[in-house]
Amino acid sequence: MVLLRPLALLLALVVPVVHDLPWIINVSENQGPGTILHSFNLSCTSHMPSLKLLGVQPPSTFFNPPSLTTWQGMYMGEVTLSSSARLDALAVNHYELQLQYTCGNDVWEGSLFVDVQRDPGHIQCAGPFASPAGEIIQVPETITPGARLYTLLFPGLELQGAQMNITSAQDPPYFPGPFSINGQGWLQAPPQGLKGQAQKVFQLQILVTFGPGRSCRGTLVVKVLPVPSSQVSFLKQDQNITIPEDLVPGSQVVQVKAQGLDVRYEILSPLPCTLFSIGREDGVIRTTAPLELAQAPGAAVTALRVKAFERLQPWASVELNVTVNVRRVNRWPPRCLPALLVTQIPETAPVGTVLGTFTCTDLDSPGSTMDYQLRFHSPSVPTSLCLSDRVLKVNATLDCDAPGACFQHTASILVFDGGQPPMSTEVPVLVIVTPVNEFSPACVTRTFRVREDAAPRTLLGSVVGMDMDYPRDSIEYHTSAGSAVFTVDRLSGEVRLLGPLDYEQQRVYRLIVLVTDHSQDQNPTYHRSGSCTITIEIEDVNDHAPECEPPFQELTVHTSLGRSMEVTKVSCRIPQEPQRLAFSYSIVGGNSQSQFSLRGAVLVHDNLKPGAPWPERPHTYELLIRVADAGPSIPHLSTTATVIVHLVPWKASTVAASTHRATVPSVVTPLLVTDTEAFWQPDPWFVVVLTVTGALLLLSLGWPLSRLLGGSISMAEHRTPERRIS
Repeated sequence: MVLLRPLALLLALVVPVVHDLPWIINVSENQGPGTILHSFNLSCTSHMPSLKLLGVQPPSTFFNPPSLTTWQGMYMGEVTLSSSARLDALAVNHYELQLQYTCGNDVWEGSLFVDVQRDPGHIQCAGPFASPAGEIIQVPETITPGARLYTLLFPGLELQGAQMNITSAQDPPYFPGPFSINGQGWLQAPPQGLKGQAQKVFQLQILVTFGPGRSCRGTLVVKVLPVPSSQVSFLKQDQNITIPEDLVPGSQVVQVKAQGLDVRYEILSPLPCTLFSIGREDGVIRTTAPLELAQAPGAAVTALRVKAFERLQPWASVELNVTVNVRRVNRWPPRCLPALLVTQIPETAPVGTVLGTFTCTDLDSPGSTMDYQLRFHSPSVPTSLCLSDRVLKVNATLDCDAPGACFQHTASILVFDGGQPPMSTEVPVLVIVTPVNEFSPACVTRTFRVREDAAPRTLLGSVVGMDMDYPRDSIEYHTSAGSAVFTVDRLSGEVRLLGPLDYEQQRVYRLIVLVTDHSQDQNPTYHRSGSCTITIEIEDVNDHAPECEPPFQELTVHTSLGRSMEVTKVSCRIPQEPQRLAFSYSIVGGNSQSQFSLRGAVLVHDNLKPGAPWPERPHTYELLIRVADAGPSIPHLSTTATVIVHLVPWKASTVAASTHRATVPSVVTPLLVTDTEAFWQPDPWFVVVLTVTGALLLLSLGWPLSRLLGGSISMAEHRTPERRIS
């Protein structure tokens, strides 16, 4: 029995709508006409389908055109044996049926293989012997008496205990003697031979009995030919032929030619010949079964003994040895498991991590060695993966934190076999590298400055966070404790002012900013964090005006022409900001004729201008002195102190010069009173007398007057000064 190729499955009928269609049908040789070989379902929803038998290899009329019936909305196809079917595994054990299925505009074609299995319990008369016309054999009249003329049964059938008898009459003188059949099924020539029986025809009816109720009949026609008048010879001597193993059954191997009259050909050995057949008339040797060396190693070399003879003189024959060598053909690419590798590994996978192991086999040459090559398709680092002895491993650190993320490696494993021509299989490889949160984020310690009068939502600056994981700087910002004064934006890190500031209460703030990463690990809930300290320095802003003590002064100054004298000193400070000691002073009102000037905080009366008229009567000046804080802080706030000066000119006839100072408490609004006195200019002797008398009088009145003036000054110091802000 011929072994069938497993790869014939690939040639089977490929119809997406066919259900349960077998690739190979095994049929016993005892199946007769009308036998259903197989049924299968077909789908065609919108058209009327058709199923045709395009052809049979080797050619045979044993198969009916397939039928197509409908059942429960499905179409059922059947392949049956025809009325002429006479299956014989010893003659042909393999048929290929080419089917065509049509559904609308869609047409599918494929092969259905029928493997004829031998049935040892079913023996039948084979070949033309069992046909109505019978088997015709030709023998020369010179054949040896008792020689074998025909074999009724193939070798091995004699073990079944078959009995063969010639039932037709063989009476002389028509028969030179009786033909006989021995126990091996050989038809033997009469003991007298056939000399002189040329051109005669002997018809023999033969009964073959295999047991009770099992028998068959056949006819043998023996034609006696005259002595050959020609000689048969092959044009070529023994031949050695090499053919590929992928020849389909029925393919031509070689054609042998012999010289003679009406030459016929047959294979003498091996018998039975399951792999090859020869054309009886044309001498063409063809394959009759698949020549798969992987499944049938014995098909590698077949020695055929071919006989050529003349049709009318079969005894005129010659033999030829033909050696057929079957060469392996590389038809199928390697088959690999897995056929596709998709794997996922973390970026921290160590070097040497096994990603997959590939197992490939060559259907053309099982057990052969194959070549494995790794080819990259993505722009990844070629050294990131390596292939060693069919094992795909991590070859380098899969760090995906650098620019140009390496989160996906696409490659192929190319597998080459050693056949001719070489064939290859490509195994796609996709390695997905998942991110791992390896590094903790950090931020830079910074110092911001802000004015104490800054408005809410004022931007102070931004916290700069950094993270070495990919994607870079995927950071959120938080403060360690809720601050009522400052806030940090969660995404941008911007630091903004929330509430009011007071330099005098707190000059420096320190915030601990927490930075937390996100979206940097396969586990979205896994985060890392870091922190830094942000220092915020408050810039002082001038928000308090100076206060002068006292804010109002009134004094009387006796002065003489050509002299300069200090009138008073303005004393100012800022109680809320005692550190501020720098002030600027200027006379902003009441300084008519420019009689007064300021030397810092000291008010000076200056009567040094040449040619200036000398007032003969006392004069009162209400001076407004603007006191402003100085320094880099802005704005500059100021207040105004009031100094009323009663200026009394000094002359020789007047009493001694004196200064009378009066202050008014700040809570009382001052009332200015101007007192004008008349004076006269006496003679010089009177001035001397008056001077001596006045000195004695002043000495006597000095002590009460000092007590009186001391009490007035003490009352003035408790008054609030008038304030003006510029």
